[in-house]
Amino acid sequence: MRVGWYGQSAFSLSGDGPSVFIDPFGRVTDAIRARGIRFEYPEIAGVSADLLLVTHEHFDHNGVDCIEGSPEVIRSTAGRIDSPVGEVVAIASEHDDQAGTARGPNTIFVFDFDGRRVCHFGDFGQAALRDEQAEAIGEVDVLFLPVGAGPTIGAEGAHAIVERLAPRWTVAMHFNTPMVGFLEPPDAFVDRFPEGDVTTLDGPELEIGDELPRVVVPGLPG
Repeated sequence: MRVGWYGQSAFSLSGDGPSVFIDPFGRVTDAIRARGIRFEYPEIAGVSADLLLVTHEHFDHNGVDCIEGSPEVIRSTAGRIDSPVGEVVAIASEHDDQAGTARGPNTIFVFDFDGRRVCHFGDFGQAALRDEQAEAIGEVDVLFLPVGAGPTIGAEGAHAIVERLAPRWTVAMHFNTPMVGFLEPPDAFVDRFPEGDVTTLDGPELEIGDELPRVVVPGLPG
């Protein structure tokens, strides 16, 4: 499984079968800049996919128009849905710890890809993972998890989810970088693991395999 990080929670997944893109961000408009939001990741361009997943309807996650190739789109929903990669389990969750009343709903996506079970948490902001959500997720090989606090869980909440789900690999996402200004860096999260369990990459691309340690922090895109 080859993984590319484009910033925030945007990832491409490619392997021997259909390709997947998750949470592409759209262009930063003047209205967004007027709110004081700094978001400077390179625009997503020249990228195609067979399946496009959108966890929730915020500008930095729902830029579906930037993905080429006429992908099948599954967005902001819950249930068990057929797709080009097989069944996708879409699990209802919240973007905040107030039952979604502050920032709205969020979808956790789980699916099989290239022989591994993948789970992407989107902008999960609940105080804790509920039992029924954990049961619906089941066993996980590759976990994409927000760690930057602010509008999502931070180090403590993210670590608790890793401990509960026990994925083979966790890829950190949605954290502070020089390109975004409203999140915390991943340091407090990775500091909760032994040094040998963590790698920080120089670039945004990685190959999921046995040589990777338990926790991966991708490098800056672009």
